[in-house]
Amino acid sequence: MTDSTDYLAHTPLILGMMRLHDHTELTNPANLANWINARLDQGLNVFDHADIYGDTECERIFGEALAADPSLRQKVRIITKTGIVHGHQDESRWKTKHYRAEAGYIANAIDRALTRLQVEQIDTFLIHRPDPLMQADSAMAALERAVEAGKIRQIGVSNFLPEQWRWLQHNCKLPLVCNQSELSLSHTEALFDGTMEAHLKDELRWLAWSPLGGGALADALPQELLEAAKEETGLCETGLAIAWLRQLPGSPIPVLGSMRESRIQAAQAGAQSVLPRSLWFALLEAVRGHRVA
Repeated sequence: MTDSTDYLAHTPLILGMMRLHDHTELTNPANLANWINARLDQGLNVFDHADIYGDTECERIFGEALAADPSLRQKVRIITKTGIVHGHQDESRWKTKHYRAEAGYIANAIDRALTRLQVEQIDTFLIHRPDPLMQADSAMAALERAVEAGKIRQIGVSNFLPEQWRWLQHNCKLPLVCNQSELSLSHTEALFDGTMEAHLKDELRWLAWSPLGGGALADALPQELLEAAKEETGLCETGLAIAWLRQLPGSPIPVLGSMRESRIQAAQAGAQSVLPRSLWFALLEAVRGHRVA
C-alpha cells in the first residue's frame, strides 16, 4: 500500500459500489478493471463498499477485478462497512433485520472483507449503523487490534449522530476519521440542527451518501431555475447538486451511487465549481419550498 496520508482530503468524489452487481457488463473482472482504470485516469481513486451490498457480491466482484489487474491494488483506496444484517441473512428463527457490532463479529467481518476484496489492508473501515446493544469498549478494541495488525488503516462510522460517535470516541484510543451519512439538497436538516457543526468541531469528515437526493432533484427543482443556473454555471442538475454540497464548510465528500460515466463526469464538474451565494440559497429554497427564516 502507499503512504498513510489523509487520502480523503484529496478526493472530490467517492465512488459508491452499492449497485455494482446490477451492472452485468462490469461483473466481468477484466471489464471492471478497465472501468476502475478509467476512473483513476479521472483522478478518482476512492471506492465505497459494505458487506451488505449485493449480499457481499459487490466486494467479491471488485476483488476479482483487482486480481485481474494486480497493479490496481496500489492505486485504489477502499472504504467498507459492517454491522447491518438483513432479515433474509438472519440465521435465527426470527429472520429479523438487525444490527451487529460485537467485537467478534467486527473482527470476522474485517477478515471476510479482506478475503472478498483480495487486498491486504482496507483503508477505512466503518461501523455501518449505531447498534443499541453495542458494548463500545470491546467493539472499539476490536477495531484497534485490526489497525495494529495492519488489516485496516483507519476507522470511522456511518449514520451516527454526534453523541453516538462521541461515545465511541470516548472508548477508543484511535481517532474516528469520518461519518458517512445522508446529506443533499433534498436532505438538509443537519445544516440547521447543529449536526454539521458537530462534524466540524470533532474533525470528522462528512462522507455524504445519496448526494443527488436519490435522483429526484431534477423533479424537485423548477425548470426555469435549472435552465437559468445551467446558463450561468454550465452545470446540469447533477453538477449543481454536487457543487452545492461541496460548498458547505468542511467540504463534505459526495458518495456517488451512480456508475454511469456521464453522471460521474457531471458530478466531477460540479465538485470543481463554486456557485454564487444567491444561487446556492435559491436552490435550497426551491427544494425546501420556503425561504430561510
